[in-house]
Amino acid sequence: MLFPPPARAGGGGRPPPPPETVISRIIDAPRELVFEAFTEVRHLSHWWGPEGFTTTTRAFEFRVGGEWDFVMHGPDGTDYQEWISWTELTPPERITMLHGETRDDPNAFESVLTFEPAGAATRIQLHTVFPTKEQRDEAVEKYHAIEAGRQTLSNLAAYVTGILRKGAEC
Repeated sequence: MLFPPPARAGGGGRPPPPPETVISRIIDAPRELVFEAFTEVRHLSHWWGPEGFTTTTRAFEFRVGGEWDFVMHGPDGTDYQEWISWTELTPPERITMLHGETRDDPNAFESVLTFEPAGAATRIQLHTVFPTKEQRDEAVEKYHAIEAGRQTLSNLAAYVTGILRKGAEC
């Protein structure tokens, strides 16, 4: 359990848990490679986004304070303007980022990616905290954020294990 249960009516004053989502996956690849797949635009364009989506990068600078300005193209032809700013980088363990539609998006949310060794594999966790419960609920219900996140991590897993297979074939 990440948080204590909410206080009962009339009882103590525990604050409600933050409006968040948490998605994790074991990827059969070394942590350094999984981390690298997030740090270089040449990798991101191969796996970022849910199934059927493609990504066009306008600008990319992977450093604290750097930005990734990109468009996700949905399978139905809809374009989604996206923007990420990197707020903390601890290679190869952790990436913290602010994610919105644009730099000044008042609805931007924070995501923390952690990369933990799991034997020869990597456990990646995507922990996202939204500004409000309503924004989290909209992301989950309208944009299917949890399933989209699972598909994105699945695409990442397929991409990095593909790199390992190609390397083994050489």
